[in-house]
Amino acid sequence: MVGGSLFSLFFLVLVAVFLLSRWIRILNEYERAVIFRLGRLLAKDKGPGIIFVFWPIDQVTKISLRTVVHDVPPQDVITKDNVSVKVNAVVYFRVVEPAKAVVEVENYLYATSQLAQTTLRSVLGQAELDELLSEREKLNEQLQEIIDAQTDPWGIKVSMVEVKHVDLPSEMQRAMARQAEAEREKRAKIIHAEGEFQASRQLAAAAEVVSKNPVTLQLRYLQTVTDISSEQNSTLFFPIPIDLFKAFQAFGNKSGGEGGSGTP
Repeated sequence: MVGGSLFSLFFLVLVAVFLLSRWIRILNEYERAVIFRLGRLLAKDKGPGIIFVFWPIDQVTKISLRTVVHDVPPQDVITKDNVSVKVNAVVYFRVVEPAKAVVEVENYLYATSQLAQTTLRSVLGQAELDELLSEREKLNEQLQEIIDAQTDPWGIKVSMVEVKHVDLPSEMQRAMARQAEAEREKRAKIIHAEGEFQASRQLAAAAEVVSKNPVTLQLRYLQTVTDISSEQNSTLFFPIPIDLFKAFQAFGNKSGGEGGSGTP
């Protein structure tokens, strides 16, 4: 009799421990519990901390509120200018309304992933290749707005979408390399032409100054001689201004005139 009582007490203790283990749940700070009681959703999510669930009447689904970083696999995209590329992206989203994430969609992770893939192909297919390569921030914002608007009924908040990599065909890479090289040559020729134009303007200004004051030309001759003499040259050409010859010629003409007048 006593043994039967002890067995019954031990059985009751086991049942109580089992029920308490099913009734008491501990949720982390980033978790919330969506509870269905007899198939109906309770009005308020529970958590974090210790919550009480009346099993088997209640069914619990735990939802994480942390940001999910989802890597969108490479998608084949044909741009507006008919260039076929492979593009992958990263989507950052989190659950803001756990009840909607459970009730409104069967699997919010899978649904958001598929929606991101289709939106990526649709939006990038409306952009040209140059826009895809140079205006990623604009496209990222457009993708984020579209995906966030479509996941809002599911209680999902898409905070950011980033186009991570654009894989171009090899022939397109070679064409872009030739285009970049031609662009660099164009800039080099423009810079060279601008330098020649500025140099010609400076030479014209210098010629105008020299024409007004011939002495500056002789000073330039002397400067040139100084520059040449500083180098190790075996032959030195010394430019003599023509004005010096005019002085000697005038002196010779004067001497000749005086000699002619003294002859009887």
